Amino acid sequence: MKGRGRFLVLEGIDGAGTTTQAGYIQQWLEEHGIRAIVTREPSEGPIGATIRQALRGRLRLPVVAGSGELSSETIALLFAADRLDHIEAEIKPALQRGIWVISDRYVQSSIAYQGTLIDLGWVEEINRYSIAADLTLFLRIEAATAMQRIGSSRVQTDIFETRDLLERIAGGYDRYYAGNPEAAVILDGSAPLAEVSAAVCGALAQAFPELRQ
Repeated sequence: MKGRGRFLVLEGIDGAGTTTQAGYIQQWLEEHGIRAIVTREPSEGPIGATIRQALRGRLRLPVVAGSGELSSETIALLFAADRLDHIEAEIKPALQRGIWVISDRYVQSSIAYQGTLIDLGWVEEINRYSIAADLTLFLRIEAATAMQRIGSSRVQTDIFETRDLLERIAGGYDRYYAGNPEAAVILDGSAPLAEVSAAVCGALAQAFPELRQ
């Protein structure tokens, strides 16, 4: 009987290169004879689609007084709900079939992103039913470098992609890892692409003996 797959997570502020490295990991694993899929948060499910609209400033609630934009608390709840749906609809079924799952962001993103805007303890509480990743890799990058990358590669940005907010989010990640040093393997996301990919492979091989061949 095929064993359970591994659950891998890539974390980092916008522009850190998580999407690029997720695709690279999938290719590298398949070269090792391991079937793998890449997924992301917000997910491709119905709640994830709602979140993406909200982050791009296109979702309004006319019944709410003022601007009608979704509150930070509402967005945090949407992320938590999307995460549980993501786990049940995609992550768990794949892992049970022996497929490795690579998620472009997960719980620690909520801690860093929403935790800079609202009560961190509450954000952690609404995410407490999420399953643990087998390995999380954090691509650390300065906000200024991230903004340069975002500006050169995207036509449309979301509400989190400003330098001030990215600096606060980066600080949120740093504070979390300072208090939870075992939560992730921290890598230099500002290094040249080939060096980042090599560091990612090294971290995977260190964590999983079956990849050392």
